[in-house]
Amino acid sequence: MSDRQKLRQRFLEENGWGGVDCPLLAGDASFRKYYRLNRNDQQVVLMDAPPPQENVRPFVKIANFLVDHGFSAPRILAKDSKNGFLLIEDLGDDTYTRLLQNGADERQLYKLATDVLVELHKDVAELPDDTPEYDHELLTTEALLLPDWWMKAAFGDTYVNDDMRESYIKAWQPCFDYLQDQKQVLVLRDYHVDNLLLLPGRHEWAACGLLDFQDAVLGSGIYDLMSLLEDARRDIKPSLIEEMKMRYTRAFPELEPEEFDTVFAILGAQRHAKVIGIFARLCMRDGKPIYLQHMPRVWRLLERSLRHPMLKDVKTWIDQHVPKEARGIPACLNT
Repeated sequence: MSDRQKLRQRFLEENGWGGVDCPLLAGDASFRKYYRLNRNDQQVVLMDAPPPQENVRPFVKIANFLVDHGFSAPRILAKDSKNGFLLIEDLGDDTYTRLLQNGADERQLYKLATDVLVELHKDVAELPDDTPEYDHELLTTEALLLPDWWMKAAFGDTYVNDDMRESYIKAWQPCFDYLQDQKQVLVLRDYHVDNLLLLPGRHEWAACGLLDFQDAVLGSGIYDLMSLLEDARRDIKPSLIEEMKMRYTRAFPELEPEEFDTVFAILGAQRHAKVIGIFARLCMRDGKPIYLQHMPRVWRLLERSLRHPMLKDVKTWIDQHVPKEARGIPACLNT
């Protein structure tokens, strides 16, 4: 038994779950693993998030905030923040991904997910303490994942020189300047079908279960709407995208249409650049090539976002340094 397994066993024993079978439920793109425990009629989930790669404290803070405000995040049942273990409420298996694969009503699911964001962004008087801001530095760091990881994989370690990297950062800065005047709300930051569940027996927006929000920040709420509607994992009909945009913006009449479109495009381009880099990193560094299948879709989404005039300098940089025929899975990874 490894040291990690011993720590996990001790945590379960200390919290009344010693000796219970602990089968692996799921892993994800991080170092976290999840286990489902059953005992009589009780079922819980164990999150194993090993330090120093992971830190459960932000998850606990955001989960408690969401639950306290009526949202369906998992309740925290026991915690060992130092060693990275949580026992959390089991919200079941009805993820949006699974439901959509089985023919569920796509429009109703997306309406519910959009209504959650409307409710979450309505009242911003009280926000979680010490939550990081989605500031220039963080936006830039994430956008750099494209040249630092994807372009490294596609064109070799020495392709992106210091001047190219600096000009890339400079191209983004007017866009990130534009975002700074946006109303600050809680941005869950990974809001998509893999992290949403349908919860029978709960009503209105509480019927949508929420997962994977430990990286939440304070920023523009349009980010989560964009993340939902421009999903790296699945194609969504343009008519549905437009309907959900209208459903969201109707709740915030002070939001000018041109402003909404500009922010949506900037945040979309930034996220897609980030995700392309993350998918390359997951393959190269972490040995997780499963995400490469989505890379061509994310490149298409990035190209669509770059059509917005506000992003003309970023588009020029991409067009100059990344040939169209190379935009996809780097050959060195596609083996």
